[in-house]
Amino acid sequence: MARILLVDDYPDGLEVWSLYLRMCGFEVSTAADGATALASATAQPPDLAILDLEMPGVSGYELARRLRADPSTRHIPLIAVSGHSQAAPIQEALDAGCDRVLTKPCDPESLRLEVQRLLGPVSAADVSSAAVDGYDASQQP
Repeated sequence: MARILLVDDYPDGLEVWSLYLRMCGFEVSTAADGATALASATAQPPDLAILDLEMPGVSGYELARRLRADPSTRHIPLIAVSGHSQAAPIQEALDAGCDRVLTKPCDPESLRLEVQRLLGPVSAADVSSAAVDGYDASQQP
């Protein structure tokens, strides 16, 4: 099962996107800031990282540059997520080392497709296992 590092300073976004990605068959770890994400990626490199670009402290742009500069993490595919749809911030993210840039609000299917383009398809067994692992009956009405 592919492991994704999801980085966002917005707690609700982390929760929703990590649940969605788990239901899609991925193992997900999260970080609420760039410094924590960098430490996590260095200690246990993920198969892919999804980065919010606008974070306090170490921004997604800087995180991408640092991941690309480190030989142990430079191979990790990076998807940036930005609230900006203008060309300049998108180009800055690509120049920093991001492989793809998606704009917010991000359609879940678009994110899943970009992840699969970079990682390859997820097996049905992974999706079934992730759906069971991610199910929490206490969260149901």
